[in-house]
Amino acid sequence: MVKEYIKVEDVTVSYDLRPVLWDIDLKIPQGVLMAIVGPNGAGKSTLIKTMLKLLKPVSGTITFDGKPYKEVQKQIAYVPQRGSVDWDFPTNVLDVVLMGRYGHAGWFKKISKEDKNKALLALEKVGMENYKDRQISELSGGQQQRVFLARALVQDADIYFMDEPFQGVDIKTERAIVALLKELKKENKTVIVVHHDLETVKEYFDWVTMINMKVIASGKVAEVFTDENIKNTYQNNQLTDIKEKHHV
Repeated sequence: MVKEYIKVEDVTVSYDLRPVLWDIDLKIPQGVLMAIVGPNGAGKSTLIKTMLKLLKPVSGTITFDGKPYKEVQKQIAYVPQRGSVDWDFPTNVLDVVLMGRYGHAGWFKKISKEDKNKALLALEKVGMENYKDRQISELSGGQQQRVFLARALVQDADIYFMDEPFQGVDIKTERAIVALLKELKKENKTVIVVHHDLETVKEYFDWVTMINMKVIASGKVAEVFTDENIKNTYQNNQLTDIKEKHHV
């Protein structure tokens, strides 16, 4: 039996009365490196945004170590999809990373020398220390993703949510990100990643949740990432089944 660290119970999410996620139940242990996989439109990004209170579910509850999000939000870091960010915003790399320290320092307090040192160390970890004064808009897609990862690292979080962090990056950047994610796991951090490449699931992750509007399977990669579950996840009749069952 899975001892839940993050618990999602009976969560349903809809857009304009159209179901996107239906009756989601998940129990996620502490210290796993988990992929969320499924076809386009399956609700992968919607799931993590709902867990982060960026979207409001129609029903259901989500707890983190038995507590609601508002009580633990300082222990949670989020790396959004690169395409959802306004990269033309006039700021440099170091300032972007320092934004990750405001949860500790407070928005209206001066950033300390310790905060700055943590930001510089995070940039060094992602190989971006030489770009600290560069405007964020001048970076390549892979470099921008590394900077956002550094911003998450300086939060010293217990739980990390990442929405397709490998999208649009080269293989060198992807390998560097994977190495950092595995380092977080060694520190008993819980890392949840929306992922699209099925070929790398076994190599990158130890836990997987497979969804297509509803949970098809969730558990250890070695146990649930099977051909049968992959087939059930990527078939196209999930929406039809849900609509017929619930008269949507």
